Amino acid sequence: MRDETIVTVINKSDDTGSGRQKKDACLVVIYGAELGRKYNIHGREMTIGRATINDICVSQDSVSRTHATLHTDDNGVRIRDNESTNGTYVNDHKVHEAWLKDGDLIKIGRSIFKFLTGDNIESSYHEEIYRLSTVDGLTQIFNKRYFVETLDRELSRARRYDRPLALVMFDIDHFKACNDTYGHRAGDYVLREIATLVRDRARKVDVVARYGGEEFAIILPEIDLKGAGVMAEKVRALVENTRFVFEGRHIPVTISVGVAELSPTLANADDLIKTADARLYKAKEGGRNRVVTD
Repeated sequence: MRDETIVTVINKSDDTGSGRQKKDACLVVIYGAELGRKYNIHGREMTIGRATINDICVSQDSVSRTHATLHTDDNGVRIRDNESTNGTYVNDHKVHEAWLKDGDLIKIGRSIFKFLTGDNIESSYHEEIYRLSTVDGLTQIFNKRYFVETLDRELSRARRYDRPLALVMFDIDHFKACNDTYGHRAGDYVLREIATLVRDRARKVDVVARYGGEEFAIILPEIDLKGAGVMAEKVRALVENTRFVFEGRHIPVTISVGVAELSPTLANADDLIKTADARLYKAKEGGRNRVVTD
């Protein structure tokens, strides 16, 4: 996560200022407690913070008592950080004050809100709720539910047409130590960066998902075990060679990877997952930062 302070200068010539028309707006929780909850933005001012007196209460130790304030006027909605301990982030940038636009992601503590505004706010909200059923709010890649449903479909298709199908599963080595040493915000940064690295490396037909915690999965249609092993090794090396820097501190990151392919001995998707997962843990037992394919 980039840690840079943005101060938005508000002036009448700025098209993000007085050129706006006031529209309905809300915040939707896309990561954290109360996932999917909508907070309608109304009135001139709303506060966000740990204390229960806030309009939006985020009960986390990393959130200040009155962390940030939303201001609404005829120009739109802007957010101001109230000199919080851990900062307010808009689209991964640390901000002092910023105008919000439709689709912006606001991170306060470990919670992420999505700002929605427009003429049909209810439609936008329901679309976001549907998206939350398939996408992980923190990493913005597919979630476990979508992964499981897709793997079932791909497995059936592979068997029907006698085509190869492989599964790669990996998790971050010593991730608890990362959180303990650098903090949970740094851990979130690492998860997001790895998700982006792998998603950008994958083909369009591949499905990259956050399986849970620090564990990820990649469904590889039309790829056999050998090809999946090559791809997994490229991902492993990419992560090892990427410099992860959060708030000026370098965080060494590696992953352990297990690879499996569909075979007659595997009865269903659960068997394929268990095989890949067992090889992942074999990679960990073998010293970590490696790929195991058998």
